[in-house]
Amino acid sequence: MNIRCALIDDEPLALNLLESYVRKTPFLELCGTYSSAIQALKELPEHPADLLFLDIQMPDLSGLEFSRMVPEDTRIVFTTAFSQYALDGYRVNALDYLLKPISYADFLEAANKAQQWLELKQKPSVALPEADGSVPAEEPDFIYVKSDYKLIQVELAKIRYIEGLKDYVKIHLEDEPRPLLSLVSLRTLEEKLPPARFLRVHRSYIVQKSKIKLIEKGRIIFGKEYIPVSESYKQELQNYVNKHII
Repeated sequence: MNIRCALIDDEPLALNLLESYVRKTPFLELCGTYSSAIQALKELPEHPADLLFLDIQMPDLSGLEFSRMVPEDTRIVFTTAFSQYALDGYRVNALDYLLKPISYADFLEAANKAQQWLELKQKPSVALPEADGSVPAEEPDFIYVKSDYKLIQVELAKIRYIEGLKDYVKIHLEDEPRPLLSLVSLRTLEEKLPPARFLRVHRSYIVQKSKIKLIEKGRIIFGKEYIPVSESYKQELQNYVNKHII
């Protein structure tokens, strides 16, 4: 699939280099080059792009500020000469972060990530109809988690529990010694999980129902880990347990 992309950088040499990279990448279609975020803000609505290669440090309006104004489904690859902006780029859900001077190999890797992302987004889903002819909502078998500028497929069946830490989450998986870290809120992740399989038990914890093997003194126990159950979620957990008590 072709990807419509735009370049935003206040350095003419950087714009020329990125433009040359776009032209040698078969699946990229250049729909605009802009020397400032202000210019892009005015002209991009008439020439929409799927992907932006966006400089961070620019006068009047920075790339970080501009990134919060674009449509949510527009993917962003930040380009900058300053590595200290990497975490900021991660916080605004950038697809990648390229440090100047940018090689074509790094540029192409970022473009490939964008292509994979958009293909996943556009991939059709097929659901078999129910007996009454209605089509049931599809329950996914996996989710894609963004971690360290990579998209990682996580099988829902392997998730034991998820821990929220401010802007981060830790996804604790079976047979994995370390949790998977992702810069996303617990609430946002909860919205992506099928409620039939996952249960919020605390403002900082979501557990997979089928993985609950032991409950003791108001806590869910996973090996050496103790998951607290808060009062506001205790009844929902009790309702689930009551359905399976014999």
